[in-house]
Amino acid sequence: MWALVMYIGQVLKDVLKLPRPLSPPVVKLESRVEAEYGLPSTHAIAATSIFFTLLLSAPSRVQFQFEVGLLVAVVMSGLVCLSRLYTGMHSALDVICGALISAVVMLITYPYWETFEVLQLTSPLSPIVALALPLFLCYTYPELDHYSTTRGDTTTIFGSAAGCSVGYWVNEQLGETFEPQGVLPVPLPSLTLAGLAMGTARFTLGVAALVLTRQVAKTVSLRVLCSWYRVPVHDREARRRKEIEVPYKFITYTLVGLVNCIVVNRFFILLGLL
Repeated sequence: MWALVMYIGQVLKDVLKLPRPLSPPVVKLESRVEAEYGLPSTHAIAATSIFFTLLLSAPSRVQFQFEVGLLVAVVMSGLVCLSRLYTGMHSALDVICGALISAVVMLITYPYWETFEVLQLTSPLSPIVALALPLFLCYTYPELDHYSTTRGDTTTIFGSAAGCSVGYWVNEQLGETFEPQGVLPVPLPSLTLAGLAMGTARFTLGVAALVLTRQVAKTVSLRVLCSWYRVPVHDREARRRKEIEVPYKFITYTLVGLVNCIVVNRFFILLGLL
């Protein structure tokens, strides 16, 4: 869901080409994305889709009070939306449109979530589609008359989603889906010091593994591509060319997704952390 709504939002930005708020009167606290257009806010899109997708999908697996979950989803997504106004990066219209886009997409797709999950986990075509379709969309991303981070960010998102999707499929074929024990939905475990310590250890080791994967994959893929196109590996402008930026980012983050879903969990099992 995150990948789907983010692609819609990023493409709309570069098709509509509506500018960000003028500075002044706002004070922009970020500089990396100044070349991006404003509407819709993809932060608002991501926050709304992530928190509310989790809220709607969790009750079938975990027992919790829905009203509390709804409050958490509203507060967390609201804070992200308000932060975009505070940092001067978006207008209220940008943020509202971003949240509405996620709401509409979720409303349309919600009846088909379970069907999509079954196909994603069991279809023999799942890994092919998960890799080929996002890569095609990245290469055909709308062209601008100047460089913007939107294509690279979209490729990063699609690569991560593709790697995770293939990883889920592989785990399903191997019969190692790491399902919670007991009849679904299972009760939430109590928060204990031992559980907190184990969660912290998993988080720390998992992040370390993913950062290492990203660094190795990025370095190797960039060197191979720059050597192929005969450009210096440290040439920033060359790295922004579509034929280099798209494959190196897609390869890098696809591997990050695969390691996250397949390798890291098995690493936790070996260490007794899962």
